[in-house]
Amino acid sequence: MTATAPAATSDPLLRQALVPPVARVHETPFRFVTSSGVLDPAARDALLADFPRYAGAGFFPHDEADCGPAVNALVAALTRPDVADALGAQLGLPSLGGHPTLVTLCRALNSRHGNVHTDSLSKIATALVYLEPDWPNGSAGCLRFVANGDDVESVVVPELPPVYGNFAIFRRADNSFHGHLPYEGQRRVIQVAWLTSEEEKLRKTRRGRFSRLVKRIVGALDRRWGRRG
Repeated sequence: MTATAPAATSDPLLRQALVPPVARVHETPFRFVTSSGVLDPAARDALLADFPRYAGAGFFPHDEADCGPAVNALVAALTRPDVADALGAQLGLPSLGGHPTLVTLCRALNSRHGNVHTDSLSKIATALVYLEPDWPNGSAGCLRFVANGDDVESVVVPELPPVYGNFAIFRRADNSFHGHLPYEGQRRVIQVAWLTSEEEKLRKTRRGRFSRLVKRIVGALDRRWGRRG
């Protein structure tokens, strides 16, 4: 079914409160929304320039010090309670804005990322905003919602390429299976998760920071010993 757009936001980075009239609300096998064109085209260059340059692959907790002003402004807009409530209404979660948020950013992936999963029980809903200017890599790295957790080919809607302004949000469920075909390389995305508690946010943030530290150390060792080789 076609979604009805919520009230437009005044934020210049977002075209129509993240759910434009072209958005589609999907009811089965679980509740999710897909859309495109949610970001202002005029903001693209600033967002790409301000995106953090992480040492490793994967998702890292948002830190304002890592990002330029355009990315920080977009994160602030994505995590506003009124935007969350408008998005949650499409998922049957009208009070989504009352839950704590965890924002993570990813600049690059390696081939081990993207396995089909449902998300953890601590997540109520997850949104993804993609930022790549184009995607010449075919199906690799494109988001898939699937009917069977053991079959990445059991897609229920056309896959979503990670190009600028493409957007998805889904309600976590025991069958909210999603993932993508293996891809290694740059794939910029901002992820917002609404969590069950502040304790879960703290736990996930600590784990993400530790992971980042480990990747920095490993990367430094690789560079040092690689030069000696």
